[in-house]
Amino acid sequence: MPEPDLPTVKMNLIRPTKPATARVISNELCTRGKSASFVKHLVLDVSTTPLAGNFHAGQSFGVITPGTAPNGKAHKVRLYSVASPTWGEDGAGNVVSTTPKRLIEEFVQQSAKDDPDDHRLFLGVASNYLCDLRAGDEVQITGPNGKRFLLPVDPQAHDYLFLATGTGIAPFRGMLLELLEAQAGPTSSRIDLIMGTPYTTDLLYDELFQQLAEKHANFHYHTAISRELQTTGERGLYVDGLIDRQIEYFADLIGNARTIVYVCGLDGMRYGLFRTLIKHDLAEDYLVVNASLQSRPVSEWSDRELKKGVKPTSRCLLEVY
Repeated sequence: MPEPDLPTVKMNLIRPTKPATARVISNELCTRGKSASFVKHLVLDVSTTPLAGNFHAGQSFGVITPGTAPNGKAHKVRLYSVASPTWGEDGAGNVVSTTPKRLIEEFVQQSAKDDPDDHRLFLGVASNYLCDLRAGDEVQITGPNGKRFLLPVDPQAHDYLFLATGTGIAPFRGMLLELLEAQAGPTSSRIDLIMGTPYTTDLLYDELFQQLAEKHANFHYHTAISRELQTTGERGLYVDGLIDRQIEYFADLIGNARTIVYVCGLDGMRYGLFRTLIKHDLAEDYLVVNASLQSRPVSEWSDRELKKGVKPTSRCLLEVY
């Protein structure tokens, strides 16, 4: 089987100790209609920074939020996935985008020192800072980061299965634009994207992906909506459930020696994917299973056992959180 030959990329050109200044070009919602989530498509001018021309689709860059944390120290760097193709939003690598989501959570006890009855709402520091930015605002950035979650040097040599939940869709926006909208012409490789969200209104970049699917016969866009009833009256689906239900369709792609699987989003997505691949005898080229698990059916494996005892190969790239 052909191993994916990944490009050599630049890393950490901008250190947290000496961040660079980017400037906001635009900051717009990218959800579909009304949604309980607030997710932005943030576009930054990085032309005066070392990031210009030096990031790849699939990498990330850091953001430093102004001010100090409750402990009095400066805020730590938070990483955000590049949502642009390698040539950027402008075609010259001077404009990069990302996909921040507002975080609004209820406080829960983290340690014995915390009040167990304190359930106040709090806002995520970096994500809400980014979502509040306006055109013209300055942002302190670092990076680029990441050298594994990348498209291969020869994209035409492979087919692709992209699996995303939530803002994990960000790198796939850049990758798809790179594969299908390149100046030299689109790839002829088969590409399938599965986007998982709780509700249809939470789909990100949905209009773009529909347009790409209509324009390119080799690109197939699927949605797995987990909290809505299907038109058939059945319960909603998660990403792995969609693959399982349509295994006759996906088996050809997954069983193809050309295929690379990319997974980006919530960590729990990998457990369902691993179980589905093993269940349908499609795991051999994508997973290495510890011998201690092989004597028991996969339905009996806990998530902890999967995390410790199942490792992805070079044809299964994970970026989960």
